[in-house]
Amino acid sequence: MFTALLDRITGRLPSQCLICRAWPARPLCADCVTRFTPRTSRCTTCALPVSEGVARCGACLRDPPPWDACHAAVDYGWPWTVCVARFKFHGQPQLARALTALLKRDAAVTHAIAQADCVLPIPMTRQRLAERGYNPAWLLAQQLTRPLAPHKARADALLRTRESTPQRELRRSQRIRNLRGAFMAQPARGACIQGQRIVLVDDVMTTGATLREAAHVLRQAGAAHITAIVFARTPEPGA
Repeated sequence: MFTALLDRITGRLPSQCLICRAWPARPLCADCVTRFTPRTSRCTTCALPVSEGVARCGACLRDPPPWDACHAAVDYGWPWTVCVARFKFHGQPQLARALTALLKRDAAVTHAIAQADCVLPIPMTRQRLAERGYNPAWLLAQQLTRPLAPHKARADALLRTRESTPQRELRRSQRIRNLRGAFMAQPARGACIQGQRIVLVDDVMTTGATLREAAHVLRQAGAAHITAIVFARTPEPGA
C-alpha cells in the first residue's frame, strides 16, 4: 500500500532528469531516452546484442538457457549504471516506474506480461532486504503488471532459501556455485507455477547465473514456459 501511494504521489511531482539534470522533467527525460536507448537487436534467449537478422547467439545455440525467452531494455553501461545504482542502493524505489516504462516500450515485453499467468521477482536474501528496505525486482514486477493485471505479480511463489555473497563481487564460476540451492518454489503456491506461463523479473542480468538457478527451480516445479525480463543486460567483455 505504501509503495503504491508513494508511486502515485511522485508521479505527480515535478522532477529532474537523472541523466541531463533538466528541470522540470520526468526522472528520465524524452531527449535522454531517445539518445541512450538506441534500437538494438538482441538474442531472443539471453538478450545480448546480436547482428541484425540473427535470432539467437552462438552461446545459446550451444547451451540453451532454462528459459524460453529473454528481454532487456538497455545495455548495462553509462548512464544506466548510475540510474540502476540510485534505484537499488540509494533509496530511490520510485524510479521503478521510469525504468519499467523503458521496458514497456518493447512490444515483446508487454505481450509476455499479457500472456503470463504469474510474474515473479528474483527474491532477495532476508539480510539484504532488511538493509535496503525493498526488493527492486519486486517493484519492477509490480510496475510491469500495472494497471491491467496487478494480481499477476506474486512475491510468495519463489523463495530465497539462504544468505549468499553478493553476486557483483564474484566471477562467473563463483556466481554459479554461490547460488546453487539458493531458491525454492513455495509448495503452498504450486498452482502458481505448475503448468503455468511464468515471467521472471530482475533488474540486471550479468552472467545469467541468478536467473538460471531460479529458472531451473521453476522448471522442476512444473513451469510450462518461462520468460526472463530484466531492465539492463551487461554486454560481454570486449563487446
